[in-house]
Amino acid sequence: MAAETGLKTPLYHIHTTLGGKMVPFAGYLLPVQYPAGLIKEHMTVRTQCGLFDVSHMGEILLTGPDAVKNLNHLLTNDYTHMDDSQARYSPMCNEGGGVVDDLIVYKQEEDRYLLVVNAANKDKDYQWIASHLIGNADAQDLSSQFAQLALQGPAAQEILCRLADPSDLPEKYYTAHFDRKVRNIPCIISRTGYTGEDGFELYLAPEDAPDMWNLLMEAGEDLGLLPCGLGARDTLRLEAAMPLYGHEMDEEISPKEAGLGIFVKMDKEDFIGKEALIRREPLIRRRTGLKATGRGIIREHQDVYFKDQKIGVTTSGTHCPYLGYPAAMALIDAAYREPGTMVEVDVRGRRIAAQVVSLPFYKRSR
Repeated sequence: MAAETGLKTPLYHIHTTLGGKMVPFAGYLLPVQYPAGLIKEHMTVRTQCGLFDVSHMGEILLTGPDAVKNLNHLLTNDYTHMDDSQARYSPMCNEGGGVVDDLIVYKQEEDRYLLVVNAANKDKDYQWIASHLIGNADAQDLSSQFAQLALQGPAAQEILCRLADPSDLPEKYYTAHFDRKVRNIPCIISRTGYTGEDGFELYLAPEDAPDMWNLLMEAGEDLGLLPCGLGARDTLRLEAAMPLYGHEMDEEISPKEAGLGIFVKMDKEDFIGKEALIRREPLIRRRTGLKATGRGIIREHQDVYFKDQKIGVTTSGTHCPYLGYPAAMALIDAAYREPGTMVEVDVRGRRIAAQVVSLPFYKRSR
């Protein structure tokens, strides 16, 4: 029973009580879906609201007078000018220009930053950061001190306002309010997410997670709130063309190849991987969107062809429930990434026709 091995989040027993299908992921046992099913969960997030357990994510606290200097040294984005409560996304490169991980940095106050990293990479990331610190700064792995819930969808704000003072909710996307309360439960309230919808991520003590989950589910019941699993989280992020570490980027794929050039500030004085990124110009491969025009669903690790020439490989793919068609992201020869270009994808020995399209596939109306 492979699904019985792995760490359990503080919400494990709630998931099993709700009938969640538990699977191993990043060392944890997490629900891939609930009885309502992946498509229902996906559509509910797009039209109403869904609640996700993302307590497996990692949290690292970076403090000290040289905290900003270290952020700019470790990460490709620029953290020189950042307001308190602001969040900023960045890849973190190795010396070869590949990606160690991608993460979000929250500025709590001067010289105090919370880094949120991918679950599968949290130990690797902490070791990488700790071993590359410069000057007067300290990194602490606080992952065991946090649970994390993601409330995602058009009704997220209305639901949270039923439990918290509306002034405690951050108004702008990629901002967070520290030291707040949701119905007397202390937490960080962040206006972020990984679904392409408006929503919030709540960071709180693990022992408070079950009460927070139940409060949110009760408050959102009349608005159609559903518990959602890893399956819907993946199809939602793919529709929104949000990259996933280990797929659209890894230790070999550069952030620029992954389409994340906007988060790579080459005019910074220096950062790990900068010289390698300069050497890797011009780019010969780029992340690209593919819309299947033939019959069949495209998955990851499938070869992409232009006529008889192999031009790349898919990195993620699925049927997009909200859009109603199969789509994929692929890393292909940059010469073929013009929207409208017709290509083929080898799906288990059968060629499926696809069209190169602009990303994202889905973008919510503001």
